Amino acid sequence: MMIGDMNMNDKKILSVIALALILFVNASAQNPISPMGVYIADPSAKVSSDGRLYIYGSLDKVKDVYCSKDYHVLASTNLREWELYRNSFSWKTDLYAPDAVEKDGKYYLYYDVPSGDEYVATSTSPMGPFTGGELIDGPKQIDPNVFIDDDGQAYYFWGQFSGKGAKLNPDMKSIDKTSIVRGLVDEANHHFHEGRYVVKRGDWYYYTFADISRRNRPTCIGYAMSKNPLGPYEYKGVIVDNYGCDPESWNNHGSIVEYNGQWYVLYHRSTHGSRTLRKACIEPISFREDGTIIEAEMTTQGAAGPLSAFARLDAARVCLRSGHCRVRLMEGVTDREELGGIHSGDVAAYKYLDFGESGAKNISIRVKSHLGGTVFVRTDQKDGKVIAKVKVPAHTDWKTLKAKVASRDTKGVHAIWFTFEGKADPQDAIREAEARKKDSEHQDFSGYAKMLEWREVGGEMPAEFANMMNPPKKAESASENAPKKEEKMHVEQTDDYELMQMDWFQFEL
Repeated sequence: MMIGDMNMNDKKILSVIALALILFVNASAQNPISPMGVYIADPSAKVSSDGRLYIYGSLDKVKDVYCSKDYHVLASTNLREWELYRNSFSWKTDLYAPDAVEKDGKYYLYYDVPSGDEYVATSTSPMGPFTGGELIDGPKQIDPNVFIDDDGQAYYFWGQFSGKGAKLNPDMKSIDKTSIVRGLVDEANHHFHEGRYVVKRGDWYYYTFADISRRNRPTCIGYAMSKNPLGPYEYKGVIVDNYGCDPESWNNHGSIVEYNGQWYVLYHRSTHGSRTLRKACIEPISFREDGTIIEAEMTTQGAAGPLSAFARLDAARVCLRSGHCRVRLMEGVTDREELGGIHSGDVAAYKYLDFGESGAKNISIRVKSHLGGTVFVRTDQKDGKVIAKVKVPAHTDWKTLKAKVASRDTKGVHAIWFTFEGKADPQDAIREAEARKKDSEHQDFSGYAKMLEWREVGGEMPAEFANMMNPPKKAESASENAPKKEEKMHVEQTDDYELMQMDWFQFEL
């Protein structure tokens, strides 16, 4: 059939497909799976009838600001190469963590907004565009999730601090209010903070969520198990913890999914020394005989096996770091990231690299250094054996430096750790002590949790919630009354104690 013979509907479908194909990019096989310069958080993984795995998530665009008014979708057939479909849905306000589900050939996108209202949009394609936006009567909090059981019954889950669930009606756009169950999970009994995802494996239902059991911040994906989708659920532990991905890492949100016979956990890592600009990641997981999940570690390799040590590896693929260093955009670009802000004493890890039977003879690193310093390359742990030492002179341009490697110590599979030494920042020790103190302080969310419950249930506003809902307004200055400019990505500038920035590294035979 020629294009000229198509009807208007056919042309619209072709245009949508063409747009998606134009806008896709392939990310590499390693973590994160979000392409450089694209910050997809809160990943909800769904296997479509077309055989591909789709990732639906919120989209961060600005440092220290959660989410944006747009969604992108990631898709893959092998979990190593990913396609990005931009602007699958947009809304008039910010869009928080979404979920999507397929039923009877139609795709439903569930999303929530700052007011607490929760909506559903639809599409004939898993990558969108999604259209409409119908209010779901009843739920009024955050982080919707939809699960369809083996018998075809769909369930809707939502809530922060206290998880709720109900049966979805056949229209997939409204809930059966008589079936609502509150308190499926909570902070006191399950370490539940927000961001749930429900899935079934065998006879067990798994309720995963942002878990606040460690360091008083929800950096973990935790889970509870039940024999019924609407509970009761028993807390079982942590699936993955993103602590250490960034100096300011605060939250986590993700999902678990089976794809081609293997189970995986999806989660996110923050970047840029902020709680936001989060990037979706993936790790394989395994189960014990009783159905509980063995905790996974953050890696660079992700869904793939160990990576070749002899292929160039972007420094921004760091899976664990400590100190001041962080993943951030390179100055002047929007699609290239670096490991920057590196101070003396900082540590960066990459798991795992395969050196084969011969090992490596040299290592090359591409760096820019304002102060100069030394990079120590270690195996297996941060205080592991030094296999190479790279002297980095002060220079303002990017340069590739090479050093010899003790090849006998690099045969087989290893984690590679970089430690950095040079002129020290006296404030680093103070910042580290403050961070440890903050981790030990309990954060009380009980007042906010009660306010959210009141907002959903309704009735007269208790006086104690007035300031939470309507905080006092400060006097507006002339500049604040001026038209708002479009917010752009903040690129962090070099500080006085930044030893260097690292672009990539590569071992050589």
